[in-house]
Amino acid sequence: MATETEPPITHRIGIISDTHGLLRPEALAALQGCELIIHAGDVGKPEVLQKLNELAPMTTVRGNNDKGAWAEALPVNASVMIQQVGVYLIHDLADLAIDPVAAGVRVVISGHSHKPSLQERGGVLYLNPGSAGPRRFKLPVTIAELTVQGGEIAARIIHLPIDSQLTHAADDLIYP
Repeated sequence: MATETEPPITHRIGIISDTHGLLRPEALAALQGCELIIHAGDVGKPEVLQKLNELAPMTTVRGNNDKGAWAEALPVNASVMIQQVGVYLIHDLADLAIDPVAAGVRVVISGHSHKPSLQERGGVLYLNPGSAGPRRFKLPVTIAELTVQGGEIAARIIHLPIDSQLTHAADDLIYP
């Protein structure tokens, strides 16, 4: 008699960057229910991390605008393993000093540019959640979500509903 195997657990990871001291209620609402939150730098204030840590455990890196003793305690890069998926975190993608494929990394998360982006190159997903902080130029205010299930990954950019310039959900970037 065959036994049924349980489906793999889905892990939901919230990704935020470039808050620059502003933690919007819309970002907090969108991150509810995540089991891990990743902040890709330019946090701005330690209170941002404290509030996010109330929602879920965190992994955070220091951005070029993070200054002071609290920020010095943040690493400039970090690695996380979610199921069998290696995730590498750095604020500015231009500072990436590893070969993700050789390091066994499947997802590279960065911030800095304030431009949301999902791109696959050489079997590696490069994810930039954009900026959830003060709006810069006409760029959208966004975060991202990464899901991992049984070694499979999916990601999407989430536009926060803060103004009439919202991109329709159908225009959101989605991977795969």
